[in-house]
Amino acid sequence: MAGGPTGTYGGRSAQERRAERRERFLRAALDQFGDRPGYRAASVTALCEAAGLSTRQFYEEFRNLEDVLAQLHLVVNDWTEQAVLAALGDSAGLAFEARIRAVLRAYVAAATDDPRRLRIAFVEIIGVSAALERQRLVRRSRWVELILAEARAAAERGEAAERDYRIAATAFIGAVNGLLHDWTAGQFEASMEQVVDELVALLLGVVRPPA
Repeated sequence: MAGGPTGTYGGRSAQERRAERRERFLRAALDQFGDRPGYRAASVTALCEAAGLSTRQFYEEFRNLEDVLAQLHLVVNDWTEQAVLAALGDSAGLAFEARIRAVLRAYVAAATDDPRRLRIAFVEIIGVSAALERQRLVRRSRWVELILAEARAAAERGEAAERDYRIAATAFIGAVNGLLHDWTAGQFEASMEQVVDELVALLLGVVRPPA
């Protein structure tokens, strides 16, 4: 990545100006990649035009469009993760079922609130490159670890069976992502509460000790 100008201009430091430019590029990319034309049909020229910035400024911040998509994917995941962590904090002390319901509702709401974010996370990132696939799996593993931590805590309280949940947690995350993608694509009609109910029932079926 090329270096930009240094010093203060208009009351803002060079670092602040670069951060603002980067944010403008990412906002434009959310529109271009997350809606039309989509990442694979996008161009640096069109992205710069949408951001109101020059190609020179683009290459001061990013190496290429894949670099933009990688950064945007992390930002989209961070938005959802922050919502889930807030729900975890708010539901501390609740029984396991109430806690996972609150957390899953927060995840579903954050993930589907903006269709552009959903497309970045579940569609545009797929099959771009080996590097982006590694990034996708790393971020996905964070969700798996969150489920494992909650399952272990529930097991210690006697609310879940004592076992290794890694395979089940991985399968559950895949099911959640597939369900949300199909739901928002109009493959079936359901309210958010119905979607959350199904996910809660699915997760409880995985972790609850057999009767």
